[in-house]
Amino acid sequence: MKYCLTEKIGGEFIALTQALGAAALMLRSVFFWFFRSRLEVHETVKQCVSIGVDSVTVTALTSFFTGMVLSLQTGNSSKNLFNEPLYIGTMVAFTMLKELGPVLTSIVVAGRAGAVVTAEIGTMAVTEQIDALYTLGTNPTRYLLVPRYIAFMVMLPLLTVLADFLGILGGALVGVVRLGIPTSVFMNDIYTYVEIGDFMHGFLKTFAFAFMIATVSCYKGMNTRGGAEGVGKATTEAVVASMVLVMVIDYFISAILVAVGI
Repeated sequence: MKYCLTEKIGGEFIALTQALGAAALMLRSVFFWFFRSRLEVHETVKQCVSIGVDSVTVTALTSFFTGMVLSLQTGNSSKNLFNEPLYIGTMVAFTMLKELGPVLTSIVVAGRAGAVVTAEIGTMAVTEQIDALYTLGTNPTRYLLVPRYIAFMVMLPLLTVLADFLGILGGALVGVVRLGIPTSVFMNDIYTYVEIGDFMHGFLKTFAFAFMIATVSCYKGMNTRGGAEGVGKATTEAVVASMVLVMVIDYFISAILVAVGI
């Protein structure tokens, strides 16, 4: 039993190191073709629509109702402590701008767009379409991966800005209608205590999240094996890994940004 457990742990470690090495080689190829080749404009715009525009609805709904819940819970807690809903605008804005806006948006994009990217590339891999690209003289990294990396890096920060705005709007709606806070008071709390650095704290994190989601999705897609079952398995693994890594990376980047005063 002890031997089997040791063998299993060793096998998992070897598989992890092999995956990290393969991902590093993929990233090297992505950077090489990004700087050395002509941009596939049509494919890049197509991916921006698929990853960004098609994710607007779910991002908007998620952030809007998250802001509403934040305002409701913060207001009720404030009433229990101080008999008045104090600094609700500040709390909602801080939470959305620095944490929930970028994190929830990244999780939503990983679950929707990341799954789509993995499934598309994975289907091409198992049906030998990627091998066909090599035969036609087209490098798959330049044609498939680079446009998707660019789309993630451009669209995720823009979606986060939208999520921040709608989250604060949802919080303001509950604050005014449910908690009876004057609109001027809610907005004054934001103008007084929220600074541009609070927005940048969350906004800068989205670039790291976008890069990570693109890497996981593309890697899982390119290494899909086993037909339709393999595509489903790779898609599930990509979504789960992306969501977990968003939370892990969020802590370390937040610690770095706090240390440098952002």
